[in-house]
Amino acid sequence: MQQLDIFADSRDVMLRNDVLERLQQRDATPARAALMRLTDEYPDDEASPALAALVRALEAGSAAPLVDHEAFAQTHRVLANEVVPAAQRVLSRQTVQAWLAPLWRSLARRAAGLAFRAAAEDCHAAPVWLRAGDWESARASVEGIESWWRIPAPLAWMTDARYRSEGLDAAWPLLAELAWLAPVRFAALLSGLGDASLDALRRRFDAGFAGTGDVEDFMWFPALRARGKQWTPVGALKILGSAVCEVSIRLAEKVDRTTVGVSIFRRKFRMVGSPIRQGFRLC
Repeated sequence: MQQLDIFADSRDVMLRNDVLERLQQRDATPARAALMRLTDEYPDDEASPALAALVRALEAGSAAPLVDHEAFAQTHRVLANEVVPAAQRVLSRQTVQAWLAPLWRSLARRAAGLAFRAAAEDCHAAPVWLRAGDWESARASVEGIESWWRIPAPLAWMTDARYRSEGLDAAWPLLAELAWLAPVRFAALLSGLGDASLDALRRRFDAGFAGTGDVEDFMWFPALRARGKQWTPVGALKILGSAVCEVSIRLAEKVDRTTVGVSIFRRKFRMVGSPIRQGFRLC
């Protein structure tokens, strides 16, 4: 039987670790050289494609502003669809976010001059700042969008940033507004936050609310946190009326959802410090 040569059989590991070390140093030239040594000796190494994607990401670093939304989309697509999976493939779970964060920050800075467009809402710096974990820059970016509180995407970004930086109580008024304005986005954000108390409320809501069973039911979710009783839509409106926005809603009264939503908005944004000027009327 042939004796196992531990040193020879671990050389691929050593070469692979050499690439990873250079990647952690974020120095593209030594990382490329280390990768070439690995692929020369082990052309079929399973980690090589992922390592190559990370080396290319370092080599492609640029500070030049993105000229339009299409350029942003292309750059973002490479980062999200190629670089992120590669980092998750070869880096430790504890280091993935830290390694990717500078790439997200660079993209956000390059996208700073791109205006928000409803038709290309994800082509904006704010959600990229969120990916970078820079909550204050995300908030500042959203605040540059006119009437952001009326638009589902930037409202969701601001809600996310406020939750991450200040916690649930500070973010709750925005979460409540998002539930009314865009239940689909509210449900997606709820899942992404991973908040144990919100997850528990969602389980109670799913089990007890007698709605239609579709995602639009989440417009009533704020009523659960307000008091946690009366599970019909009319009952939920009564809770919202008394506990959230202090609008008077009779049990048999037919209420327009938008009117109530604006009333909630006006009441709670006075509490959290809205950019709206004193005395400004929304409707």
